[in-house]
Amino acid sequence: MFTITQHSRDEQLMKSLVDYLGFGRYVARNGEHGELLVTDIEAVTNKVIPLFSKYPIVGIKSQDFQDFKQVALLIKNKDHLTIKGLEKIRNIKAEMNKGRIN
Repeated sequence: MFTITQHSRDEQLMKSLVDYLGFGRYVARNGEHGELLVTDIEAVTNKVIPLFSKYPIVGIKSQDFQDFKQVALLIKNKDHLTIKGLEKIRNIKAEMNKGRIN
């Protein structure tokens, strides 16, 4: 799943982004924020990943994006349906964001 979270005051922007991109959906959460969600693995691999490959993420988040791509490929190849594949995904996830040691 790919998610972008913004304050609820940006709801119209997020909905416009969904319309512009042509994929994903906006979900309001607890009145304070909302999320652009992309849950379809085909949209993630064929649209989200190429978008951020064309317009690269900079800084520490670029490393998280590389991990995200690895996990997306594992899921697309159905490796997540095996214990070994699921464990690999869990290990990658554990090292992302705040778990990353630099």
